[in-house]
Amino acid sequence: MSAIVIRAIDHVVLRVSDLSRSLWFYCDVLGCAEERRIDEAGLVQLRAGAGLIDLIDATGPLGRLSGPGGPPHAEAARNMDHFALFLAEFDEFAIRARLRKYGIDAGEVELRYGARGMGPSMYIRDPDGNVVELKGPATGK
Repeated sequence: MSAIVIRAIDHVVLRVSDLSRSLWFYCDVLGCAEERRIDEAGLVQLRAGAGLIDLIDATGPLGRLSGPGGPPHAEAARNMDHFALFLAEFDEFAIRARLRKYGIDAGEVELRYGARGMGPSMYIRDPDGNVVELKGPATGK
């Protein structure tokens, strides 16, 4: 088995200029349900089938910071921070070995919240500079 076996897209993170308008669109229009809200960070996580759509208020604490996806929305007109791919298993050493083989640098592994709960993940960049999070199964922690 390969060190990287993708099961699904875990979540997509969007920086949004108007959180209320985005909640209306994703919840009222598209039928997503609010799952988790962290007001002090300016983050709302919406259930989208088996995955999540995370909305980051561009004027809130997270929206004003440079994240894995780059500088804040206003500075670079970017609204996508990163997207996450859910992996069948997360063997950090095997994943790093495979990425090294192709000359791809990977960030540190941290426990992060995703559609299936808290689990290990790392960030990499695609050839265009887009950030991809490789997300492992939930650890139950």
